[in-house]
Amino acid sequence: METVETGQDHQPILEHLFELRDRLIRAALALVVGVVVGMIFAKPFLQILIAPLGGLSQLQLLKPTENIIVYFKAALILGLILAAPVIIYQIFAFIVPGLTEKERRGLYMTMPFAALLFAAGVAFASLIVLPFTLSYLQTFLSDLFKAEYSVGYYFSFVGNFVLYIGIAFELPLVMALLARLGLVTPEQIRSTWRYAIVIVAVMAAVITPTPDPITMSIVMLPLLGLYVLGIFMAQLVYRPRTRYGVDDDTESDTDASEEDQL
Repeated sequence: METVETGQDHQPILEHLFELRDRLIRAALALVVGVVVGMIFAKPFLQILIAPLGGLSQLQLLKPTENIIVYFKAALILGLILAAPVIIYQIFAFIVPGLTEKERRGLYMTMPFAALLFAAGVAFASLIVLPFTLSYLQTFLSDLFKAEYSVGYYFSFVGNFVLYIGIAFELPLVMALLARLGLVTPEQIRSTWRYAIVIVAVMAAVITPTPDPITMSIVMLPLLGLYVLGIFMAQLVYRPRTRYGVDDDTESDTDASEEDQL
């Protein structure tokens, strides 16, 4: 009897592990497809990232394979942009089990928005924040040092920079999804605005590699705007959940169908 109970206890764990494996495979396949497509646009993307330097003379290849590694890093960032809808859906579908049909439709509808937000974050970092950051770094103690960078180090720095800002731009979508799933309410989000300002300030300070307040403010202000956008989105899509994990609309539809059957 004890053996049977142990097997039954282990069964849900195995099911979750199998589900996790399947979702990781789907996310990985989406990323691979995205990287393959991103390889087509990797070179123009690298040219955009190099533009703030004013030319290629400041970049040096120190290893024979650095240019290849940098090329695939650029393709990986572009692949993440393209695969973001699938990856985010797989994460939320695994973290929040037992989604209703309406909740799944809501997740599917928000997935393209995830890619747009991530792409907007990468574009904002590449075209606006990066020039300010490099300008400050190149002029700091420029009378003592000449700015020349290795290709590998420069693109690791720039790649991490734009990637972190792209992820940070997903903030309103995460807030809206949490509200749609009934895990938080718009009132709870609004009541924590003081903490949100502090968290956003810390995020901006961590993301920006320079100590100047101008670059930090350039990153912080859009993130605060995204937080406000997240509040409005959460208000629009919020659905309260009952103690059984079903929202009011789904419960009323179920009751109506049961009455029709009777």
